Amino acid sequence: MASSRQPYSVPGVVESSGSELESLKRGDEATFVSLIQRYHGPMLRLAMAYIRDHHIAEDVVQEAWLTAIRSLDRFEGRSSLKTWIFGIVINLARARRRKESRLLTFTALLRREDPDRREPTVDPSRFTAAGDWRAVPHQWENIPEETLLGREAMQRVQAAIEKLPPKHREVIVLRDVAELDAGPVSELLGISAENQRVRLHRARAAVRKALEDYLG
Repeated sequence: MASSRQPYSVPGVVESSGSELESLKRGDEATFVSLIQRYHGPMLRLAMAYIRDHHIAEDVVQEAWLTAIRSLDRFEGRSSLKTWIFGIVINLARARRRKESRLLTFTALLRREDPDRREPTVDPSRFTAAGDWRAVPHQWENIPEETLLGREAMQRVQAAIEKLPPKHREVIVLRDVAELDAGPVSELLGISAENQRVRLHRARAAVRKALEDYLG
């Protein structure tokens, strides 16, 4: 049976985009600007989960916006508008990465891991043989919020995310930056819920370690 799926569409739970979608279809500029303000930053970070070059990632995001606008009439509402747009970014970024041969060397250097192998959230080397902390970790709840949210701290977090293997980076960007739920993320990436959980677990552990190192 022929598929009626539109290009780059992502099947998911039916979720109406309501008046915003209708405004976009009518070509309302204010609604489009609002959408860009909310999603452009996370879309760029998502593109950079696949493409290291900032300018190329920007090109991918611009192409994603054009694709989304041109495809609005074919958007069927089987997923949220946000999930659909992020699905476009993922497909375009993956296609662009395949064309960038210079990225192959970088990818080959990444440490390959078994996604089903269980690992602790905290590196075991941070404990003594007796099981005590070598250095007591920070109690994050006791750290002033302005410290955690400071520009330098956020730069450290971003740097830590950029150092992650692509399969971990894409998950943490979608879950913690784009704030998508687990279900849509599994659908977007074509992975199981358990696989996503493992990848997110490892990604968050690495970012947490980087922030703890920064905080001293």
